[in-house]
Amino acid sequence: MAKVFRETFDQLYDGQRTGRYRWDQLYKTEKTHFGTLIEINLQREFDFSDGLLMDYQIAGHEVDCKYSATGSWMLPPESIDHLILGSVASDEKSKWSMGLVRASAENRNVGMNRDQKGTLNALGKRRIRWIRKDAPMPPNVLLHISENEVAKIFAPRSGQARINQLFRIATNRRISRNVVATVAQQSDYMKRVRANGGARSTLQSEGIIILSGDYKRQVNIALELGCAIPHEGELVSTRVVRADIAMANSVELDGGRWVADAGYHGSAAPAPTIRNQ
Repeated sequence: MAKVFRETFDQLYDGQRTGRYRWDQLYKTEKTHFGTLIEINLQREFDFSDGLLMDYQIAGHEVDCKYSATGSWMLPPESIDHLILGSVASDEKSKWSMGLVRASAENRNVGMNRDQKGTLNALGKRRIRWIRKDAPMPPNVLLHISENEVAKIFAPRSGQARINQLFRIATNRRISRNVVATVAQQSDYMKRVRANGGARSTLQSEGIIILSGDYKRQVNIALELGCAIPHEGELVSTRVVRADIAMANSVELDGGRWVADAGYHGSAAPAPTIRNQ
């Protein structure tokens, strides 16, 4: 479910084409469309059957899927006495929640609008059975660094220069492929990360390595260094320096021992080569 929420935010931002990465950059109609996309993407992910009356049929129950950025789900008259699969998510906080509640008459406020849509009353809110509450969602790194840092990342005209800035500035943070696509705004955005002219080779001379969550060895390097751990489909950049002696949170690479540069002042040197393995 966390993956679905992350992908749905990214789907709406469409960052590769638009450069957008924040909820407040969306049009009102796009924000309204988020609930529809969540409904579609959850069904694809979990292969829920179509409902006869509501959105899904799960374990023989008719289930209506609802999303609200504020958690105030709108319940139409046809949902009365059916189960509501309600969700709320915040990209800024990297959190999502999902719960079940029955839209019974005693749990529901009666809407005064023309379509008589209502919301959960106080009793209904207390009766929500949370499947997950404030669970973590893969982060959007551009929302977790300062506006000044984001401006520096997007300042260069070339996609390659922006990608270099991303991994130079947002060190020791999980960076998704979608963020890379948003910053590069090019079809071959992952090429901008690799060696042979990409960020890996450019930043190596500055003592920065880029680790991929798609390779077990590189994940282990992150673990040994004690830096942020990239998940599948994510990258983490970190500045490293040579360790003159064996010490905690150090890793052996290219015949030398290295530590993340977090207050430790070793001898300056270009970073070791990181191989895709």
